[in-house]
Amino acid sequence: MNNKIRCLAIGIALSGSLIGCLNMPTPPSQITGSYTSGLNYKDFSCEELAAEEASLARRENQLVTAQEQRIKSSKVQAFWWGVGEGDGVEASELANVRGEKEAVRKAIEAKGCKNSNSPIAE
Repeated sequence: MNNKIRCLAIGIALSGSLIGCLNMPTPPSQITGSYTSGLNYKDFSCEELAAEEASLARRENQLVTAQEQRIKSSKVQAFWWGVGEGDGVEASELANVRGEKEAVRKAIEAKGCKNSNSPIAE
């Protein structure tokens, strides 16, 4: 009888610890870019592409910080309630920004720009 209670208590503790893993946000490093057509940037000059790339990099950093904050608050929530917050709008926007950033990078390569900081004279 005592052994059954001990096994039951261990089972409840283990299942409770696993429940805390439900609906946790995706780490920023695991969020990949969504597809964005390079046609959006075909008429941009090297300078415009460099400015767009810098703007997207700043936005990406903001979204990574927001997603990391969501992970922290979700861990606290999971500790107390057993369920995390899940991904919010930050994760989908981060995927979009990373996709746009990749499209800009490909446009920079296609135009033959030296790099985003010093565009080739056109």
